[in-house]
Amino acid sequence: MKLYSYWRSTAAYRVRIALALKAVEAELIPVHLVRDGGEQHRADYRVIHPGGTVPALVLDDGTVITQSLAIIGLLDELYPEPALLPATPVERARVRAAAELIACDIHPINNLRVGQYIKGTLGHDQAAVVAWMHHWMRGGLDAFQRLIAAEAPFCFADQPSVADLCLVPQLYNARRWDLDLAGLERLVAIEQRCLAMPAFLAARPEAQADAEL
Repeated sequence: MKLYSYWRSTAAYRVRIALALKAVEAELIPVHLVRDGGEQHRADYRVIHPGGTVPALVLDDGTVITQSLAIIGLLDELYPEPALLPATPVERARVRAAAELIACDIHPINNLRVGQYIKGTLGHDQAAVVAWMHHWMRGGLDAFQRLIAAEAPFCFADQPSVADLCLVPQLYNARRWDLDLAGLERLVAIEQRCLAMPAFLAARPEAQADAEL
């Protein structure tokens, strides 16, 4: 398999964690989202991913799967252990809801192309971009903290779920933008437990071959 990734992409980060947790090897192919106007806009990459974002997973037979949660869902079905979703339908829905709060509510309006549009097209300055990012991240993370289980080592249980796979990259991004995490201590504690696990450490942006530190 091949995973088209960018070291700082939180969506690609989620998938890298899933691959590492399941001990599934995939060749990482960097797609630089900034250099030369963004390699995601190249015609050859648009053949792989018409949406022009990362990640994209190419299976051994050449099938391409895009969107991080779809990729993680497929990996969870192909490689059931460790499971990233609970066994019962209601609990699975609760975990998915939390994951989607980050992946569908916070992330899409805080990613690179949104910031570029705010500055380049709408003409706002960097301070306005940061204020925008802080507003949506803080509100979303507050809601996420209320949505997860009140008492569990991880978001919902004693092992990470897809919700944890979304949380850790989102907190990485929050720190990139200097978001004040006061009041989000439960989320930070979960993050610390996750980052004590080798799979989470291996997936960190700084550990990627294309990292620019």
